[in-house]
Amino acid sequence: MKPSSSPLQVFQSRKMVALLLLGFSSGLPLYLTSKTLQAWMTVEGIKLSAIGLFSLVGLPYSLKFLWSPFVDRFVPPFLGRRRGWIVIMQVGLLVAIAAMSLQNPKQSLQLLAINSLLIAFLSASQDIAFDAYRTDVLDPLEMGAGAAVAVLGYRIALLVTGSLALILADKTSWQGVYLLLSLLMGIGILASFWAPEPKLQTQPPDSLREAVTLPFIEFFQRLGKFRGSAVLVFIVLYKLGDALVNNMALPFLLQTGFTQTDVGAIQGGMGLLATIVGVLAGGAALSKIGIARSLWVFGGLQAISNLTYLILAQLGKNYPFMVIAINIENFCAGLGTAAFVAFLMSLCNQRFSATQFALLSSLMAVSRDILVAPAGRIVEVTGWTWFFVITMIAALPGLMLLPIFAPWNADSTPLDEV
Repeated sequence: MKPSSSPLQVFQSRKMVALLLLGFSSGLPLYLTSKTLQAWMTVEGIKLSAIGLFSLVGLPYSLKFLWSPFVDRFVPPFLGRRRGWIVIMQVGLLVAIAAMSLQNPKQSLQLLAINSLLIAFLSASQDIAFDAYRTDVLDPLEMGAGAAVAVLGYRIALLVTGSLALILADKTSWQGVYLLLSLLMGIGILASFWAPEPKLQTQPPDSLREAVTLPFIEFFQRLGKFRGSAVLVFIVLYKLGDALVNNMALPFLLQTGFTQTDVGAIQGGMGLLATIVGVLAGGAALSKIGIARSLWVFGGLQAISNLTYLILAQLGKNYPFMVIAINIENFCAGLGTAAFVAFLMSLCNQRFSATQFALLSSLMAVSRDILVAPAGRIVEVTGWTWFFVITMIAALPGLMLLPIFAPWNADSTPLDEV
């Protein structure tokens, strides 16, 4: 595949359209157990410390590598090695998200947490199969465009479950919102049947034991122990500063005095559109400057963009600057995500793509779901101003690891191996 001269050309491929729709299905559950759920809990008067701790329901995203070998080893009796697993999880998600319409945060946080945990488990399992599908179906020169298109679909889902959900919540009950959003999983189910099957280039593992052990052995043999370990630590830390902001941005905006409709329209709407633009721009830039330089440039912009929230904390309820802060932060996050996803795909061997990508993305989820758990408590102790200072400092350790495995001059041609 020749590099596209225009980002719009990727939509001419059935493969890319399938990745767009499956990316939408992959992104749909995330906010329903994180940001959107935080808004519901904030409106219901739940304590910030409890809201922050609810990020732990996302633990399956960090542990999904534990059951990912099953996806590499076993093949469902329909739709093949990847798409069959995707459909199974999508049907489960439709039911589990609909069950959220039966919950009430004021009456039982425990039941809400259990339901959210089930959604997170099914969503993480869908991601195992989808990430493997995306890695297997793309040729090397398609990775930049494929990563951008899949993330675009993912972000569109966040636009729906973030912006639209908050706006609808001002018109109707949160229970009704969750029931309505559950039906959108049908888009992914239909896309799974229509998507092309990847061409298998290598032999799948012959046993479950091989599926468990060989992905780890192959990864460290290929990269080396020191370099491979540095990569794993980098994956945990690269988006930590961004994750801290994302975890508490919605409570921050609501407590600053903005309404749910304000937040839904600006953060969930314009902000996610800015992320989409960032993802597409990142995918285009990645094909020009390579993965390594993209990680440097976009990672630095991610860290600096948190400064806008720090300024907003000083200004208070200021609508024009809220728009500026949200759009800058989300655009820079989109740039970083495009480079990061392409980087993860470049690290995977197709024979073990489900397990290896699950391990790598699980480590990424550690910062998003576990390391950010004390964020609410940090705010209660330090206040919003110092919290945003801490988020910028938290972005530095990941960037400091880049010289080890991705020096600035590591790649001079599009999509060279890091």
